[in-house]
Amino acid sequence: MLDKKPALSVTLNGADAPVQGWVVVDSLVESMAMGGTRMTATVTEDEVRALAKGMTAKLSLVGLPIGGAKAGIVATGKPREHALEHFGRTVAPLLHGGVHLGCDLGINQADRAAFYDAADYDVRRLTRCARLPMDWGTYWEPLVDITGHGVGVATLTAVAGMPGPASRRVVIQGFGAVGRGVAKYLERHGHRIVGVADVQGTVSCPDGLPVDGLIKATDPAGTVDRALLPDSVTIANGADAWLDVDADVLVLAANMNAVHAGNAAQVRAALIVEGGNLCCSPEAKDALAAQGVVVIPDVVANVGGAAAGGCALTGTVPFDLPRDQMAAWVFDWVQERVERNTREVLEVMAGGAPDPVATLLTARRTATV
Repeated sequence: MLDKKPALSVTLNGADAPVQGWVVVDSLVESMAMGGTRMTATVTEDEVRALAKGMTAKLSLVGLPIGGAKAGIVATGKPREHALEHFGRTVAPLLHGGVHLGCDLGINQADRAAFYDAADYDVRRLTRCARLPMDWGTYWEPLVDITGHGVGVATLTAVAGMPGPASRRVVIQGFGAVGRGVAKYLERHGHRIVGVADVQGTVSCPDGLPVDGLIKATDPAGTVDRALLPDSVTIANGADAWLDVDADVLVLAANMNAVHAGNAAQVRAALIVEGGNLCCSPEAKDALAAQGVVVIPDVVANVGGAAAGGCALTGTVPFDLPRDQMAAWVFDWVQERVERNTREVLEVMAGGAPDPVATLLTARRTATV
């Protein structure tokens, strides 16, 4: 998976401040690249490289002229604000030079603003983003559900091509911003959310969870307050209890390798949608394929945030529209491309390609020659 060397890789040594990590630029297009910044205690350079490679694929599949990148900060338990400030100062030359770094696991919009301030970075100074009529945070406010929207679109598109009832039973593993966005979208389109997993375990109901109430009982980090749930909800504390819930569709919207060689055989759903990055290990994907489980890969489903950012950074967004209309344009743009990519990756899978994403990328490149 990591055979091709990235265009640029920088190690943050943290010698004089509480920061250690990496910035990996997998590819550059017209001297630009973009990707999120994650901050966890366990992040590794290989993980950051894999995520950067995934960004290249995501952006290529939606046709945006910008390369893929990713940053990782090791959370050490030392003062967070110091780490973010030092990170911003350290990566300032990259930011100002065209390597845009945003949010990811462990980094929220306030964190992003903190390291942007430390770097004295404003995206509107970038040539292709100069006409953005608002700051970066304001641009993103109406797009908070864009990633969940894309994952929901991928799910609906995949379900439409599979036999079964009109209303499917869905389990969502991870109930952060993406998981909540998916839940709202799928319920709105007639599907039942029968299980949701967070860091404390799994809540489920075969008749469908009350999504609005569930979201109201959930904190910003994605943890559900069990005391606020109705008696009809079953509570299980096991780490993998979400695998025990009967469902037609499993949306993975949390950690890497959530489905791995050790638990792939427990998957009951006929369809898995990777709503997060690298949610199924390579070994798990092989096992799931042998079981007849269809997996919509992250670079197809989990593209909303990357696409929304890339549309602005490349000047693709019609900046002359009022903000609400601009946001609606972005949602429509993402939906069209996720629908197309989901249909095409399913066609490639049906043809027996061992690596459907690589096959689809090759087909796209050939078509543009």
